[in-house]
Parts: sequence; structure tokens; C-alpha cells
Amino acid sequence: MLRQALDDVGGRLVDVEVRVVTADDVADLPQFGGSPTVLIDGVDPLTEGQADQVGLSCRVYRTPAGLAGVPSLEQLRQALRRRLP
Repeated sequence: MLRQALDDVGGRLVDVEVRVVTADDVADLPQFGGSPTVLIDGVDPLTEGQADQVGLSCRVYRTPAGLAGVPSLEQLRQALRRRLP
């Protein structure tokens, strides 16, 4: 879904790095708000006030369709538009 959102907003050449985060990694990742977390240049654009909720856990997003385990495609597009040049 992230790749689709990037393609949709003109980010076809942007590389995506997928990281598996373990309990040992969480202390070194103060921006990790649960899984899945999308970071753009180290910033989580989808925090919605959850920045202080860091840890190895599942993440819930508020989407137009209700709570979900991933942001909607449109939420990803909007976040990318705000962060990409």
C-alpha cells in the first residue's frame, strides 16, 4: 500500500526500507509507535497525538472506515504529499 501511495504522489523513485523491529530495538527507536509505523525521513506523519505511545505493540489507526491496523491509502497519500518535495 505504501508503494502504491508513493507511486500515486509522484514518488516512484523513492526507496522504501522495511525493518523488522524487536524488543531490543525499541529503546533505540524513540519514534516507533507500534507496528506498522511509517517513517518519512525519521518522522511519523500519522501519529495523531500518539507520539508518546512507543513500544513493541500492534498499532491502531483512525481511518474514514473506522479503526484499522493500517492507515488508509488516502491517509498515506496525504502524509506523503505533506512530507515529500
